This record gives sequence, structure tokens and C-alpha cells, in this order.
Amino acid sequence: MKLYMSLTPSQRTVSYIIKPLVFITCLLPFVLLIYNAIGDNLGANPVEAMTHATGGWTLKFLLITLAVTPLRKILKISWLLKFRRMLGLFAFFYALLHLLTYVWFDQNFDWIAILKDIPKRPFITIGFAAFVLLIPLAMTSTNAMMRRLKKRWVRLHKLIYLIPILGIIHFIWSVKADIFEPLMYTLILVVLFSYRVFIWKQAFLLRLIKKRSIILNTGMLRSVKQQSYRIELLKQLLLSRMKKLLFVQDTQ
Repeated sequence: MKLYMSLTPSQRTVSYIIKPLVFITCLLPFVLLIYNAIGDNLGANPVEAMTHATGGWTLKFLLITLAVTPLRKILKISWLLKFRRMLGLFAFFYALLHLLTYVWFDQNFDWIAILKDIPKRPFITIGFAAFVLLIPLAMTSTNAMMRRLKKRWVRLHKLIYLIPILGIIHFIWSVKADIFEPLMYTLILVVLFSYRVFIWKQAFLLRLIKKRSIILNTGMLRSVKQQSYRIELLKQLLLSRMKKLLFVQDTQ
């Protein structure tokens, strides 16, 4: 316990040291992408390389965001929760870069060509749907929006479970032959979802047990009240009979 307490950083350390380091680390893929683009190190098809990189990092950050809660509970590191919002916003950032790569570098903002391209490649529709679902999550990620929306905020942010599914489908449909990478993402997502289902099942069983115990306690309380009521009736009956007997003796 003492060792655990000594390894737990202070709130100041998390806010002013660890969090900026995590932010810089999350930004490194973008910096490397820009560096390689300027140095002409993206290969024969730079647009495809940029599309693949930004899409891959979008999925990575979505999965890392989903992994925060399980890791926090398993490792008992409560301060990990402070990074979940930032990681989710980086997922949105790389998804935006992914979309801009397609619209700008691939299609050169030719909206007619884009509209013609969508029916030919349905994975674009799936990917765009995932991006659209990310927008309200990014817009409502502030503390003020959490306070304003209250329970609706929790329901809205459950979309985080649907978005990576759409993202993986988008990835699988977009690749021509090599599906190893999207399958790895699928496996990680299945593990994360399995843990969530296990936790939800445990919580449901606990609620059920508490509900049954309340019902049993209520039933026992009622039976106790009924017994005390019967005892009180018996006392009154005995007292009335004793009074009658005493009255009869006095008259004799």
C-alpha cells in the first residue's frame, strides 16, 4: 500500500508534467507526417500514405480512449481518467486530417467527383458516418457541456462504442488484400468490449441482488410489524378478560 501511494503522482505532477508529455506524444505522428511530406519521404503514392497514416492513428486513438477505463480499473490508477478527453479529441483531430486528405489532396475539393466516387466506394460513406458521429462528441467534451446536458451527455457519448466499429468496417472495405492490420484492431476492440460486457453484467447482478435484498428486508419488516400487531391485540384481549373477571368477583 505504501509503495502504491509513493508511485501515485500528485495532481500537480499529472497536470503540469505528465499531461503535457502525453499531449506532445499524441502530436508526434502528425509532426512526423509533416516532416516526411516536406522531405518527400512518403513513397511513390504520398496521398495514399497520408490517408493510411491518418486513418490508422484515428483508430489507434479511438481504441486507446476506450482502453482508459479498463486500465484504470485493473491497474487501480485513477489519474488515467484525466487523459481520456484529450485522447478522444486527438482521435477527432486525426479523423479530420483523414477526411481532409481525401477531400483536399485526393479529390482537390471537386465535390462533383466526390459525389460520383461515393457510390463506387461504399467504405467512404461508412467512414464519413463515423466522422459525423465524432463531431458531437468533440463539441460536447467540455465540463460546461457535461453540466448542461447532464444525463443526455452520458447517452450521447455512448456513441464512442459505435464509432470504432464503423471505423474498422471502413478500413476493412478500403483495403484490397492485406487485412491483417484491421483484424488486429478488431481483436483489440473485441477484448475491450468483452471487458465492458463483463463489468456491465457484474453491475446488473449487483443491482439485482440489492433489489432482492430490499424486497426481502421489506417482507421481513412487514412480518415483524404483523407479529407485533398480533401481540398487541392479544395483550388487549387478555386485559379485557382480566377486567371482566375482576368485575365479576367484585359483584359477588
